[in-house]
Amino acid sequence: MWKRFVRAMRSLFGGLVSSIEDPKLILEQNIRELNDQIPKMNENIATVKASVTLLEKELDKYKREYKDLVSKMKAAIQAGRDDIAQNFALRLESTKAHMIQTKDQYETAKKAYEKALEVKKVFMKQRERKIAEAKEALRAHDRAKWQSKIADTMESFEVAGIDATHDEMITRINEETARNEARMEMALDSVDTDTYKIEEEAENIRAADLVKQFKMEMGLDSDDPLADLDLDTPKKETE
Repeated sequence: MWKRFVRAMRSLFGGLVSSIEDPKLILEQNIRELNDQIPKMNENIATVKASVTLLEKELDKYKREYKDLVSKMKAAIQAGRDDIAQNFALRLESTKAHMIQTKDQYETAKKAYEKALEVKKVFMKQRERKIAEAKEALRAHDRAKWQSKIADTMESFEVAGIDATHDEMITRINEETARNEARMEMALDSVDTDTYKIEEEAENIRAADLVKQFKMEMGLDSDDPLADLDLDTPKKETE
């Protein structure tokens, strides 16, 4: 009974969470978080690097001290001052212990720094891949929204009957245009265009004769087609 109740609660709240989650917003937030991790990672790497540098300097100091104490102890022994040599020997032993401890810490810090660089390298590759995947998913999301709007628009056309009305009106206009073109062709066929052309040519000839007559009266045209005809003297009959 309890398991059924828990399963029911999970399904209820799981469905609620899924309904309020916006994949686009979550992916955008993931991209921001991936970018925000880089400064933190760089800060941690810088801290490890600083530790390596400090331990390296400390190790170099112990090495110099150890070398100096060895030289002094040898000098004391050669001078027959074993008491002074014993004092240097105790300091040498302490310095050697610190040097070994510092060296171990330095090696550990150095490995940690190298590991941190490798982790950052892997993280940067994964970050680039995840950001590229997220951006592609966001572009696909935008395309899906645009396609959904287009689909809604097309569906609204069909639901509102716009497609049918549109096609019907175009068909009616085409039919009306065809009828008017047919009427125009019939009207042109019924007109005696040859008569109009003959009358137009006659008018053009008459107008040309009038112009020529005015030119003759003005003395601009001496080419009189009637000048060669003797209208007053009758021709003699041929024997």
